Amino acid sequence: MQTPKRVLVVEDEPVLAMLMEDLLQSFGCEAVACAGVARDATRLANDLDVDFALLDINIQGGDSFEAADALKRRGVPFAFVTGYGVQGVRPDLRDTPIIHKPLEVGALRAVIAELTA
Repeated sequence: MQTPKRVLVVEDEPVLAMLMEDLLQSFGCEAVACAGVARDATRLANDLDVDFALLDINIQGGDSFEAADALKRRGVPFAFVTGYGVQGVRPDLRDTPIIHKPLEVGALRAVIAELTA
């Protein structure tokens, strides 16, 4: 049996965070932490041992760009999950995969495959 991919989920809407955790589990992944506040997201991005991360951009307390910077420094792949599209992404991070809200299962699965390839 393959070891589940460990995932950091950054999402401040509890229902969407739970949906993402359920979907990740169905894809053979394990959401090891979920952060809904910017400072918690950054701390976890700096400290947590994960295979990839899914980051909502606009979260309580600001945005997830500092968390994205921390993940990038550590070489941890990540994607943004947002309803704003590429225009909501900081210009230097626009090459990051984006999963558009409302969340589509096929899009999530495709981006996870890209991040874990």
